[in-house]
Amino acid sequence: MTTFRLLLLLSGWLLAPLAGRAQAAYPTPVGGDYTLANFRFESGETLPVLNQHYTTVGQPRKDKQGWVVNAVLIMHGTTGAGTSFLSDLFAGHLFGPGQPLDAAKYYVILPDAIGHGKSSKPSNGLHMKFPKYTYDDMVVANYRLLTEKLGVAHARLIMGTSMGGMETWVWGYKYPDYMDALLPLASLPVEIGGRNRMLRKMAIDMIEMDPAWQGGSYTTEPKVGLTGAASSLIFMTSSPKQMQKLAPTRAQAEVALDKTEANLYKTLDANDFIYQFDASRDYNPAPHLAAIKAPLFAINSADDQVNPPELGILDTEIKRVAKGRYILLPITDLTTGHGTHSNPAIWGPYLEELLKQTEPK
Repeated sequence: MTTFRLLLLLSGWLLAPLAGRAQAAYPTPVGGDYTLANFRFESGETLPVLNQHYTTVGQPRKDKQGWVVNAVLIMHGTTGAGTSFLSDLFAGHLFGPGQPLDAAKYYVILPDAIGHGKSSKPSNGLHMKFPKYTYDDMVVANYRLLTEKLGVAHARLIMGTSMGGMETWVWGYKYPDYMDALLPLASLPVEIGGRNRMLRKMAIDMIEMDPAWQGGSYTTEPKVGLTGAASSLIFMTSSPKQMQKLAPTRAQAEVALDKTEANLYKTLDANDFIYQFDASRDYNPAPHLAAIKAPLFAINSADDQVNPPELGILDTEIKRVAKGRYILLPITDLTTGHGTHSNPAIWGPYLEELLKQTEPK
């Protein structure tokens, strides 16, 4: 479950303001897996078999050497999966004929990050003995997926939402010649500190303080701990304006919350959650921003409680990116806080501008 889906569950809202906007059919998504043997993590730990699950939309177009030349990599947010993007709101406004990432033109790759979806994760059996992965590990695994399995020598575009946006920054300096363009959404290129880290740590602590967690060796999910952790997630990703609009009474708010918590219990695993929220602990692109070569559009929304614009971080850090541009979306009736990252009807024109600007000669 992505953070945006969490907000939808909380509100019971189906983005009615966008219901009349044109959506288009796109090619049937195809799933796949790639096994990485003896994968070594930044921590020094290794996993004999690391599975990287992925979903693709569209067909690869290859050059004379057999390398794919039309790949677009899109990375999901914390607790999500590549299939999170296969919604009318996202794919329905991006992957269809004539749309910005028309799958008849582009080969769209949607991987499940380490610890998420159908990729290897703690809940597969190792529980808290699973290697302590980081965002860098996620990027390396995805790079190997693209180059070793999918034959992508160079990407047309790399983009992501929230955690995927942060991974996009890492891609930019870790493999600076690999892509034509970068589009990080709902993210900041600095160490996770302040309220952001506090909320993540509080969520982790709530699970680990629940006696039912049993050091990660539980057979039944620690519901009390997960409820506390979910409260942090809700406040991090929600929009006060939209929540008040959609649940203006006590009764409506409590009904929406009950539905959200019930769905969370069906989808979240406590150990996976701990790993997912702690994976950002070493994230810090700031010292490496000057190494980013590709044109980069960083898009955030003014009502994003995770990356509030009043911190002034991107105003300063974007100056260190040679071809970087910071775009702050104003609060409107359509923005939904952090979840705005999943609404291309709002930021799609900037994506089109970036693609046009970086069109290969």
